[in-house]
Amino acid sequence: MGNLIDGKAIAEKIKEEVKKELEILKGEGIIPKLVAVYVGENPASSVYINQQRKNCEKAGIVYELKNLPADTTEAQVISEIEKLNNDKSITGIILQLPLPKGIDTRKVQASIIPEKDVEGINPANMGWIIYGRPYLAPCTALAVKEIIDSTGVDLYGKDVVMVGHSDIVGKPVALLLVDKFATVSICHIGTSDAGMLEDYVSRADILVVAVGKANLIPGRWIKEGAIVVDVGINRVGDKIVGDVEFETAKERSSLITPVPGGVGPVTTAILLRNVIISAKWAKNK
Repeated sequence: MGNLIDGKAIAEKIKEEVKKELEILKGEGIIPKLVAVYVGENPASSVYINQQRKNCEKAGIVYELKNLPADTTEAQVISEIEKLNNDKSITGIILQLPLPKGIDTRKVQASIIPEKDVEGINPANMGWIIYGRPYLAPCTALAVKEIIDSTGVDLYGKDVVMVGHSDIVGKPVALLLVDKFATVSICHIGTSDAGMLEDYVSRADILVVAVGKANLIPGRWIKEGAIVVDVGINRVGDKIVGDVEFETAKERSSLITPVPGGVGPVTTAILLRNVIISAKWAKNK
């Protein structure tokens, strides 16, 4: 088990940095405050909200939930966000997904001003990733980069395969890593349907998988000595498993993230760090 990447240990280091930065901000009279916008009711979202609240309170960050009725229109959600944008006591905004049907998620996300966008989903913040200067970027994508950086691997010339092309993981991860001169391939359902997924996965020096399908990647596909970062979280019976067949992949890889205990804790810590960055940005405006 010596090849497991300890996400909890990485997260604790980030949280210690957050604690120090928070003390500096408070010494300057700045109290970071995160507001979560939640439309309707969703059991999975409720669990995530409770985790957010606990983590923020433990870190010393003020957390507030703005719960809107399920029948709130797109225009009303944007109007509420604009109020939060203009409230100087609020330093960060997070939008809970999924939104009810009929609401354009990207349009609502884009309404959060860049400096309060702790999830890094505003088009302007996404654009800074392309420029190689990520400031506020998607938390899970940054968590993947943080985990890879923690291994000490030199990405220059390495073959990186990103399975999954979502806006908040796959695409930003690819951009973050290509900036380190890795050769990055992005795979998706088209790759799988064309029967080429195994070909890509089997040559990856670093494999990142973020699809949300249990054991999508058979362990036998993993290149000997590869680094595997499994972002997937799937419930199978009474177990939580990733997108990679763990037991076999563990034997073939040099380093691998467990599920749970890998990417998840680091993503949580990155959110806290983004709240601090957001508060600093607000201070400097």
